[in-house]
Amino acid sequence: MTAQQLEEILRDEGAQKAIAEAERYISTGPADLDYAYYIRGNAYRKMGDWQGAINNYLEAIAINPESPAKQAYDMANDILNFFNKDMYNQ
Repeated sequence: MTAQQLEEILRDEGAQKAIAEAERYISTGPADLDYAYYIRGNAYRKMGDWQGAINNYLEAIAINPESPAKQAYDMANDILNFFNKDMYNQ
């Protein structure tokens, strides 16, 4: 298996399956470990588990600062940091 295959599983079979497969794949210590964490982060994000997504993106960034997880992490933080303060003061 490769991280690209994990991406296909996420797209075709869903987040739950992708997370389970990513667990197995990551445990093998693959060369593309950072990308595997990135894909698993995307799977958590699809499930609405933002903390799981961010944790995996940070793992990927720790391994490879140039990982696509950096952009995903920044995007996740932007989304989580955004809120309309006026909405709470009505």
